Amino acid sequence: MLTPSGQQIELRHEDQRAVVVEVGGGLRSYELDGLDVLDGYREDEMCSDARGQALIPWPNRLRDGRYEFAGETHQLPLSEPETQNAIHGLIRWANWTVAEHSDAAAAMEYLLYPQPGYPFALALRVEYALSGDGLTVSTAATNVGKTACPYAAGAHPYLTAGTDTIDSCELRAPGRSWMPADERCIPTGSEPIDGTEFDFRSPRQIGSTKLNTAFGDLERDRDGRARVELRAPDGRHLALWLDAGYPYLMLFTGDPLGEVARRRRGLGVEPMTCAPNAFQTGEGLLTLQPGETFTSGWGIDPRAGASDRSR
Repeated sequence: MLTPSGQQIELRHEDQRAVVVEVGGGLRSYELDGLDVLDGYREDEMCSDARGQALIPWPNRLRDGRYEFAGETHQLPLSEPETQNAIHGLIRWANWTVAEHSDAAAAMEYLLYPQPGYPFALALRVEYALSGDGLTVSTAATNVGKTACPYAAGAHPYLTAGTDTIDSCELRAPGRSWMPADERCIPTGSEPIDGTEFDFRSPRQIGSTKLNTAFGDLERDRDGRARVELRAPDGRHLALWLDAGYPYLMLFTGDPLGEVARRRRGLGVEPMTCAPNAFQTGEGLLTLQPGETFTSGWGIDPRAGASDRSR
């Protein structure tokens, strides 16, 4: 019987369990003591709504799927046809290879060959590891082609603190600026967060706030990490951190999801190395020279506490 997400790679450390999958090299589930930390999907399900997927070589949306690089115009497939956008990169449905696997860690690899719309070559490696500090995810991309290439990356986990919806949860998020967007979810600029409904720098209940919103200018702790914290009414508290490789962040409450039962069930917390539509605007877009590698990291602390804010 076919497993929609391919080979299942299980990781365990003490009371933590995670499952990484062959299709897309993504993260299907993550649990602490049998309780879901991620709103993931079952082994017999196909991934939907980008749950746990890696987003390479761009996260979020590219308007009309068209961009210019080094004097050439490129056209990508419109993978979000309802808005005429190209969305979330090129590797989400590819078969990745398990390069390394131990009890608590796994490394997934994929070679992205040149193709129409992205005539560049990348060697990709995503490492997942469980430890006493929770889950760590490291993404590395090496330009193995003969010319420079545009590059960006993101990830798409949905956090859950065990509540039926996220409305009753308290959220703390680090963005000092936010990006208004048009009806195609393409940013129209950047504005200070002060005084807006999207300012969660001080923890407060999500309530009915709808988020499908990109943030920049992230507040960071002394360790250089930005943190998104989610706390349930029963006190359950977790945090997702982003290292300096991720200057941007997307928060998504899931209101537009086609599957009604999934709306607002988990909070999409998406680390991004660039802003949405960066292949056109250049905002945060990286250029990798032949042989150059870029590495970025994020992770989840499933037992977060107030002391984390002062690290």
